[in-house]
Amino acid sequence: MKKKEAYQVAIMGATGVVGQEMVEILEERKFPIEKLHLFASERSAGSTISYAGREISVLALSEDVFEGIDLVLGATDSNLSRKFTPHAATAGCVVIDNSSAFRMEPKVPLIVPEVNGDLISTHRGIIANPNCSTAQLVVPLKPLHDAARIRRVVVTTFQSVSGSGKEAMSELMDQTKAVLSFKEVECNVYPNQIAFNCIVNWDCDSETGFTEEESKIIEETKKIMGEPSLQVTATTIRVPVFRSHGESVNIETEKELDPDEARALLSCAPGITVFDDPGRKIYPTPLDIVGEDNVYVGRVRKDHSVTNGLHLWVVADNLRKGAALNAVQIAERLIRD
Repeated sequence: MKKKEAYQVAIMGATGVVGQEMVEILEERKFPIEKLHLFASERSAGSTISYAGREISVLALSEDVFEGIDLVLGATDSNLSRKFTPHAATAGCVVIDNSSAFRMEPKVPLIVPEVNGDLISTHRGIIANPNCSTAQLVVPLKPLHDAARIRRVVVTTFQSVSGSGKEAMSELMDQTKAVLSFKEVECNVYPNQIAFNCIVNWDCDSETGFTEEESKIIEETKKIMGEPSLQVTATTIRVPVFRSHGESVNIETEKELDPDEARALLSCAPGITVFDDPGRKIYPTPLDIVGEDNVYVGRVRKDHSVTNGLHLWVVADNLRKGAALNAVQIAERLIRD
């Protein structure tokens, strides 16, 4: 992609929660845009989205809309991404794709800029954005790994419903109203009630017992960290929270790190805010972090059950650092370099 004063930028899936977040972040961060193109399904075509004080019409996504566009931010599902991303790349666009379609392709860089931003330049037209839970996990892992070499990661996620889209957020709202009104609860997005409940809503692999979401975290973490032999295991839970994911993270390191050393390393690392004062009961919660760009870390403490073990509580806005913001940060690094 040639260096320019401003770029032709497109968003695929512009009317979804991630797509709309991308529009807002591009405007917030004053990304150099000559023209913003918004694409979505036939159903959403004709609607408008506000950007920089004007309304932009959403056009129907098709295979021939990418000519003349420099950069495409993908916010579609993996099926649509597999269908349209190759056409965009063939037309000369650089695609930063938020779906799982290309993440584990060997020749497609999977990027979190604070961790492996130097690999952006290796792209061949497609750059993958990781799973939202993986993105917030690897940001604090990076400085700790550099200092003490992580051997093993055990993560349990507490994921908000916004990770499943607008319909899931509406379902949580509707179910909550129904429960409080003593009415029957309807389940459309999730197979089980999510209001006042915690569920696993992904199909499990019959051989491993792991869900697709858990497998994504395991494999994507290894790829982003550049450590294929890193031992990672995950349990993913959907909780009745509208926005922001929490993660309980346990790590074992080769070199001992005490909690104060870990806090100091995390405090100096890019993209991290340490919010941790046990004496005053200060720690990050999903509600605190809505709209924040950084990954927040709290409850840093020693795990005495293993040699060189640490516990962390990690919270981030899944629609920002977990998706839209990370994609825009990749784009910023791309045009800068």
